[in-house]
This record gives sequence, structure tokens and C-alpha cells, in this order.
Amino acid sequence: MTTTVDEEVTPDTSGTAPKPTKRQRQAAGIADAASGGIMVLLVKLLALGIVDAIALFALFILVTADQWLIAAIVAVVAVAVNWIYFSRRKLPAKYLTPGIIFLVVFQVFTLVYTGYIAFTNYGTGHNGTKEQAVSSLMASSLQRVEDSPTYPVTVVDQFGTLGLLVTDPDGDALIGTNEQPLQQVDAEFDGGKAVAVDGWTTLQFGEVLARTDEITDLAVPVSDDPNEGALRTPDGSSAYQYTSTVEYDEAAGTMTDVTTGTVYTDIGTGAFTSADGEELLPGWQITVGFDNFVRAVTDARLLQPLVYVTLWTFAFALISVGSTFFLGLFLAIVFNDMRMRGRKYYRVAMILPYAIPSFLSALIWAGMMNESFGFINQVIFGGASIPWLTDPWMAKVSVLIVNLWLGFPYMFLVCMGALQSIPDDIQEAATVDGAKPWAIFRLIKLPLLLVTVAPLLIASFAFNFNNFNVIYMLTDGGPRDANAPIPVGFTDILITMVYKVAFTGQTRDYGLASAYSIIIFIVIAVISIIAFRRTKTLEELN
Repeated sequence: MTTTVDEEVTPDTSGTAPKPTKRQRQAAGIADAASGGIMVLLVKLLALGIVDAIALFALFILVTADQWLIAAIVAVVAVAVNWIYFSRRKLPAKYLTPGIIFLVVFQVFTLVYTGYIAFTNYGTGHNGTKEQAVSSLMASSLQRVEDSPTYPVTVVDQFGTLGLLVTDPDGDALIGTNEQPLQQVDAEFDGGKAVAVDGWTTLQFGEVLARTDEITDLAVPVSDDPNEGALRTPDGSSAYQYTSTVEYDEAAGTMTDVTTGTVYTDIGTGAFTSADGEELLPGWQITVGFDNFVRAVTDARLLQPLVYVTLWTFAFALISVGSTFFLGLFLAIVFNDMRMRGRKYYRVAMILPYAIPSFLSALIWAGMMNESFGFINQVIFGGASIPWLTDPWMAKVSVLIVNLWLGFPYMFLVCMGALQSIPDDIQEAATVDGAKPWAIFRLIKLPLLLVTVAPLLIASFAFNFNNFNVIYMLTDGGPRDANAPIPVGFTDILITMVYKVAFTGQTRDYGLASAYSIIIFIVIAVISIIAFRRTKTLEELN
């Protein structure tokens, strides 16, 4: 058995540097690895420091808002992330963790929360708790007490929340906000007036002037009993007591208008309701079960717009997929012909509409289709007055034209690649057997092409079923249907109708919009499952 010894560096008379020994090479490798490891460790510490800082900030906000469940989830996730990335063995988890977190936050949470909202009455007038509704009703009907004493006040701020530092007639300092009633504190006095308190920032005169609207809207409850009224200040230096014209009885669950004697009772609908059905708003959020789903498909006022919007949505998606596919296929066949010169330049020109953002193209088309001064009417049709976007049927045609312009380049690229993947010997064999070009295309190329592009056609249908950009940017769903009880137009598809139900108009019904969203999700899922099964059958036949 032989042993290996380190080589010694022998003098080199040729004038070149001596070669390093094996030990020197090992030492250099260890040093490089150590320096790289330090850099990786520093980057890891920096990234985790940013994540932990964000988590701590979120925890602070959540705890101050009494969101204990979400705060606990954030804390557990932050601890898990630190444990995973400081561990030496959790290599797969280090790659999966970011993706899982983003999946949960942006997909799972969104779906779960949408489903939860669909079973509530969340919307305009019902977007808070019962306590918040009572407080809002009491605050909205406040009237100044005629013999109210004058309370010297100092306006203070804590992380953007305004409060009043009050000096009562006995000389004690009290502090409160819109949400928190007055409570006694130890404060710093100046001439018998409380002017500062720990944890709060005293607003100077200029800051008070800049935030006058916020300060005059302050209504600080005197105590936990809302019937005792609140303190309000007109100038930021003196406050007066206000009492409400409605009286709340927590035990009976009633709200009484003391000026008229009308009693409003909590009957389980999320609002105080009088005997004749009149509601006091705002109300509060409650669980209503399947009421939103039932209302969406049975309410006669909502059913009519839902039916024609649904029919138009299917027509829009199907026509868009069919027109873009066949136009893209036709162009792909034309520009796949080897006899055509300059095919590369034509192909580049064909994909230009696809390279421009869809919302920008839709806005440009909206300008060109303007009835009064649009390019199409003024230049192409010599000053004609064609209502491209204002007539219900012409608006639908316009939407389909614009979506064809935006969608055919994608199908062109897909069909171009699919056609080039079909072996030439199949076409040659059919030609030798005497098949005509149309027969070759219909019986050979098209079936093989459909096997490749069928999943993409299904995806395109799902995309156009929810193609919000084109509808919103081109017509905004218009022209408006004046007879519909919800803000819907003749070119609205389901997704834009849901958006309008949730975010436009004077009454916003998030519960109904969420129910519509769940229905859309189910419809697309069912269609996709059926279509993919058909695609599998098509593959087996070929």
C-alpha cells in the first residue's frame, strides 16, 4: 500500500509562477466557500429581517384592531418561516414556502372570503357590527344640550387616530375617541387645562386648522352608555355635550325615536325595523344563509337582467373563441405556405395587436368608434353617424370586433405552431392517394390540430367568459338598461355585472355580488370539466 504526501513546490527556472500544492488548492476552495456562505447568510438574514418587520407591523395593527385570530395566524406563519429558513434540513420546504404563502393569500383566502360574504347581507348599510350601527345611529342624531357646560379640550393624535383630551369641570383629565368613550388619565396641565398625555401627540394650531373637517366630525362618547351622549368640538379648543334624539334599549333590542315615539326593533334582519317595515340605516352584518343565491335566481327584478346578461355572456365567449380561432387558423395556413415571400414580416405584423396591452387597445378603439368624432365614422364612412357604442345591438357587434382584433394573434401563434408540428409525410401520403386539399385539411389536419389546441380553446372560453377589460374599457357595459333595478347595461357580461353590483351605484350589495361570483365559478368549472372530457375522447379517437 502506498501513501500520498503533499507535493513540495520546486523552484521554477522558467520564470512562471509555481503551481499550488494540493493543500493550497483545498484551502483556497474552503475560503471561497466560506466567503460565499457568509454572503448567503447575510442575504438570508436581511430577507428574514424584512419579513419579520412586516409581520411585527401587521401584528401591531391587528392586535390594536382586536383581530386576534388573524394575528395568531400571522405569528404562526412568521415563526414557521424563520424555522424553515434557519434549518439546514428543510431544503424542499424552502422552495415551496413562498409559493404556498402566495397561493393561500391570493387564491385560497380570496375564494373562502368570497364564499363567506355570499352568505351574509354585507353591503351598503350593512357593513359593520351591531355595536357600530348603534353608535353610528346615535352619533348621526346628536343635538346639543342647551345647558351643556363648556369643556376645554386639546386635540391629540395616536397613529392617525384623533382623540379629545378633555378637562372636566372638576379639573380631571379625560381622553376618548370616536370608538372609545372618555376615560380618566394622568395628563400634563397648563393653566388648568390638560394639554398633553403620554402615548399621544398634541396637535398644534396649524395642524388643527389643517384637519378641521376630521375634528368637527369627532363625537366622543361620554360613557359606555350611548344614551348619555357625546362631546363634540366646533373649533378644537372647546367641546359641548350632545345627546341623541334616538334612545337605545340594549335589553329589549329596540331603538326609540324620542321625537316621534316610533319604536324600531331588532327582528333579525340586520337593522332596526318599525312596525310598518321602515328600517333605520345603517344596520349591521348578519348571516343570511342561501338568501342571496335564492334572490339572485328568483327575484323577478333581478332575474330578467341576469337572464339576458348570462345569454350574452355565453354568446360573447363562444363567438369570440370561434371567430378568433378560425381567423387565426386561416392566417396561419396562409403564412405557413412556403411559396409566400416575406412571411417573417407578415407574421410580425400579425402579432402586433397581441403585443399592445388590451386595455390600451380597447381605449383606442373606443375613441375611433365615437359616434360624433371617431375615426371610423369621420374618415372611413365619410362623416356618417353610426352608433357603434350607443345602440344595444351595434355595441355588441363593436365589442365582438374589438375582441376579435385582440384575440386572433394568440390563435394565430398557436395554430402556426400546431400546423408545423403535423408531419409532412401524412399530407404527402394523402396527396398520393388522391385526396383534395380541402379533404386533407378537413379529415387530417383539422382533427390533429384540434387535439393540440382543444385545451387552449377551453382556456380561451374561460378567459372570454370573464373578459372584464374589453367590456369595461370599451363600453363600460353600456348602453345602460334603464329598466333594470341594478346598474347593468346591454353589453355587460356576468363579471362586469358583478363588479357593478358590488362597486357602483348608491346601493352596493357585496353579498349578492359574491353569490353571483360563486355561480360564475360553478358554471365555468362544469363547462371546463365537460370540455376536458370531450377533449380526452377526441384524443382517444385520434
